[in-house]
Order: sequence, then C-alpha cells, then structure tokens
Amino acid sequence: MSKNVTQHSRRQFLQTTASVAGAAVAAPMVIPSSALGLNGTVPPSERVVVGGIGIGRRGGYDLGCFLQQDDVQFVAIADIKQKRRGEIKKIADDHHGNDNCQMYRDFRELLDRSDIDAVLIATGPNWHATAAMTAAKAGKDMYCEKPVTKNISQSLILADTMRRTGRVFQAGTQRRNLPHFAFACELARTGKLGKLQKVYAHPAGMQAMMSGWLVPETEPDKEVVDWDMYLGPAAWRPFNQKLLDGFNFEKGGGFVGAFNGGGVLEWGSHCVDLCQWAVDDCLPPVEYNAPKDGELMARYENGTQLIFREKGWIPLGSCPVRFEGETGWVEAGDSGKMVLSSPELLAGRSVEEIGGYPATFHVRDFLDCVKTRRQPKGNAQAACNAHIACHAANIALTLNRQVNFDNATNTFINDEQANRLRSEALREPWRL
Repeated sequence: MSKNVTQHSRRQFLQTTASVAGAAVAAPMVIPSSALGLNGTVPPSERVVVGGIGIGRRGGYDLGCFLQQDDVQFVAIADIKQKRRGEIKKIADDHHGNDNCQMYRDFRELLDRSDIDAVLIATGPNWHATAAMTAAKAGKDMYCEKPVTKNISQSLILADTMRRTGRVFQAGTQRRNLPHFAFACELARTGKLGKLQKVYAHPAGMQAMMSGWLVPETEPDKEVVDWDMYLGPAAWRPFNQKLLDGFNFEKGGGFVGAFNGGGVLEWGSHCVDLCQWAVDDCLPPVEYNAPKDGELMARYENGTQLIFREKGWIPLGSCPVRFEGETGWVEAGDSGKMVLSSPELLAGRSVEEIGGYPATFHVRDFLDCVKTRRQPKGNAQAACNAHIACHAANIALTLNRQVNFDNATNTFINDEQANRLRSEALREPWRL
C-alpha cells in the first residue's frame, strides 16, 4: 500500500470517528430503568446471580422460592437430562422476560463462569457433597438440598472445606427458619424446660437397605441423559430407568450406600437437625444403640438422650420433634403448631404458625448471608453434626449393636467394623 493511500485512509478514519463521537454527545444515552434500580427493580450491584445444578422435583420447588426474591437473577442450569435442562431454562427465561439462561450438561462448565455468585444444588443425594465442595473451590456460595452427605467422612470434609474457602453454605433444612420450630428449640436451648433430658426425632422409618443392581436397560445418548455423570462418585452400574428416576425401595427409604446415606437420614436430616439445634448445636452423641421397641437411643456426652422414634406423638404433622426437660416439654411439627407442657412457657409471646414447611424464609436467609457473609441457620458445621448423628445411628442400625463415637478423633472406639462404614470409595475422578 502507498504512503498517500495510507495517510488518506487514516484521515478518513479520524474524520469518521469524530463524527460518530459528536453524534454520541448530541444524542442522549438510553439506559434501561432496571439497570438503575428504578421502578422498584433491584440494581445489578445488589442482585445475586444464581445457577442451578440438578433441578428436579424438589429443586423445581426451591427454584420457585429463589425466583420469588426480587434480587435473584437465575442465569444457568446444569443437568444430566436434556429434557430437564430445557424445562428449567423456559421457567427462568419466562420469569426474567429474556432468553439468557444458559444450559450445561457438565456442572463444571457452569462453575467456570465468573459472573455466577451462588448455586442451587438439588441433585440426588449421591451428588450433594461432591457438587458442593467443587462449587466451594470454584468460589461459589451454595444452597444445597439434604441429605448433604452420604457418610461421616463426607460430613467432616464438607465442614472443613467451607471453613477453608470461606463460602456461605446453607443446607436445605428449612425448618430452622420457621417460627414455631425456632421457638421450641429456643426453649430447650436456653433452659426454659429445665435441665434437658431427652430430645426426640421422628425419622419416619429405620431401615438398612442396599440399592443393588437392577436389570440393565439400553443406555440413552449422552446428550439426552448423561448416565456416567449421573453416577458420578458412586460405583458404576448399568443404566436402569428406575435408578435414574430416584426409585425408592419398599417404604421410600432411598438408596443406601450408592445413592443415599441410609433410612434414618432422609427425614433425620431434618428432625435430628432440629434436635441438634435444641442442644445448642453441640457435638454429636457419643453412644448409639441398636433399635428396641421402635426406638434407637443415642446419648450425648452430657447425658442428654437423642431418641430416634418410628412413631410420632401428638398429631402435629410430619417431622415432629419433642424436647423434654426436668420441668417442662414442648412438641412441634409441620402443621405449624406447638404443644407445651404449660402455657407459661410462652411468657406472653405470640409465635406465628406457618404450616407446610415452606423454604422461602430459608432461601431469604441464604441470600442475605451471601451479601453479608455471616453464617446462615443451616450452615455447614450444623449440618455436619446433625448428619454425623444420623450416619452413626445408621451404623448402629446396620450392625444391630451399640457403637461408641469419639468426637475428638471422629472414629468409633475400638470398632474396626464400624469404622469401615465411616466412608466409601469414590469413583474417579470424583475425589474430595
């Protein structure tokens, strides 16, 4: 190219640039009101950008609770099922009035996005701990459905990971943010019932089951259903639609071992969690006995008993708990109601009755903590202690004998058989 042509081209470029700049100064810049936080919208600087990992039946409910919050922007879904990815994208896009929700088959691609602040993890229990710890290492906060771990070892690693990374972790134990359960736990925790003697949990079944291998079926294309990713850290087994759909054996106890953490854990991660709150979130019990007459008794270091009981008491709905002290007792359940040994325990207070165990308040607690960096009600350490209690009870149930747990070493005392059940081998590459 000649020198004259080069100079002429440069002059043309500068003239064109000046004209465009002048037009930009003359014309007003149009900025959407949503970007400024006008008309009741939340400005981008105050929004929590959220992605979802494994949003199925329960996760769909959780997502609805997130989308009710004005400061949530849901931007991505990772799921092993193509159909589900499309369904969640439509829900998010319809809610936000755009086409921005991105879809991923591999959740690690979602976690690579720097614009995402937090994730909703609502996979099956097999994935909860692994996905949560991977998210923490990627710098994301997380709301994780329960049960959050499959064994004692995972529980300890989860709590340690959240401490080291400084991430906000909220287990899906939403009853911690319901007024009547909170008040019942407060009465027990603060001595209003006298010296606490017994806390009762209703795990809705005490069974030790194994998932085994079901009859092999034709495995779908990976884009339709990524079976290998579905198995994740669990031992490999051939595809079967019932396994994929979360088929539960017999009375809904779930898959012990490969896909879940045991019969006590499914509801126990709620009601035992409340019992742990009632004893001020102390370390788990140290003694666990085999079931007798429908009850499995565990004992804390201070002598207080944690009793897993198959049958409820006063009909107060699902997930009932009962706390007994030397001078009084209280019971609460999912009906939103409490029953007290004496009306004087209310001390003139009015406790709101919210039935049906909604998660909206729990989600709000999580989002507020994402912004303030304080610990939410269902934090990782609280979840760790409650889950260890459930896992240890499952071990006593499986072995059908007493086991004794040392909280200093997180091992069973002089019990090689029980200690082998503290953890499981994980399939490559899903190391914790």
